[in-house]
Amino acid sequence: MDVTNKHRTMNKMFDLVNKYPDLNITVKAGELKEWAEYIVRLTHQELEQQVVNAKCETYLSRDEVAEMLRVNKSTLWRWNKQDYLKPIEVGGKRKYKMSDVKRILNN
Repeated sequence: MDVTNKHRTMNKMFDLVNKYPDLNITVKAGELKEWAEYIVRLTHQELEQQVVNAKCETYLSRDEVAEMLRVNKSTLWRWNKQDYLKPIEVGGKRKYKMSDVKRILNN
C-alpha cells in the first residue's frame, strides 16, 4: 500500500472512531501499531508547527498594545522614555514586538 492510501485508511479509521465511539473493531496488531505510529507522527508535526509559530515574531501597533495591556497611549510613551517597553521601526512605522508585550503580561 502506498503512502497516500495509508493516509486515507488512517483518516477513515479516525472518522469511524469519531462517528461510532462504542464500535468494536478487530484489527491486526501490526495495523494497530501502524495507526499508533501515524498518530504520533501527526502529533509531532502539529507540535513542531506550534513551536515554529511561537518563534515567529509579530509586531503590534500602538493602539493594539494599549488595548492589550489596558493602558493609555501616554503610558506607552512614558514606558518608552523609561526603557520599559520600546517600539521599533518597521516599514517606517513604530511597532511593538509581541514578545516584549508578552513579557509585560507575564510579569
